[in-house]
Amino acid sequence: MIGRDSTHRRGFLGRAAALVAGAMATPKLLDAAVPAEDEWLNRITGTHRQLFDMPAEGGGVPMLHVLNYLNTYNSAYNVKDSDISAIGTFYGGITLFGLNDAMWAKYRLGEFLNIKNASGQPATANPWRTEVHAFGMTLAPASIEALQKRGVIFLLCNNALGLFIGEVAKARSVERAAVDTDFRANILPGVTLVPAMVIAIEKAQSVKNVAYHRQ
Repeated sequence: MIGRDSTHRRGFLGRAAALVAGAMATPKLLDAAVPAEDEWLNRITGTHRQLFDMPAEGGGVPMLHVLNYLNTYNSAYNVKDSDISAIGTFYGGITLFGLNDAMWAKYRLGEFLNIKNASGQPATANPWRTEVHAFGMTLAPASIEALQKRGVIFLLCNNALGLFIGEVAKARSVERAAVDTDFRANILPGVTLVPAMVIAIEKAQSVKNVAYHRQ
């Protein structure tokens, strides 16, 4: 009788332990999956991680900060680009910096945003796509395309884009639907459209433990 009780008890305890182990494993499996709109989080793989919150143009300085982050880790800490994850944000005053040159020319976005090119004229091309003008210098290494080649992730806020679509449509006397189609078809290659930057920033910090740098 004692033997049967002992065997039963061991069997019960074994099943209970298995259930507890399974319950503990389940959250990890859930945490590993991200919604389709958050798949960009899977690209954050570097040991060193920082998000550069860039709501304003700031004379090109935000892009210089991203470049400085990469270069200083390279030179002072001997860390490779592959071990660094940097994220830049296009929303607020620089939402339209996530669009290509064709949109800047067609809708005269430099005039709309009061953004000048190196000659002091309203910009007719994306000011950060291939080079950045700051402190009297022209810096190609700080450009969107150059930083993308080094693994930098750029995000574009869908909510902010929607607001600017409406404002540009009014300013240029064009149907909103036409501007919406144009803008969404002409987001810069490699730039990821996220539902809302306020959520993207929170997810980068909470899910991927990314440091935060306000520009």
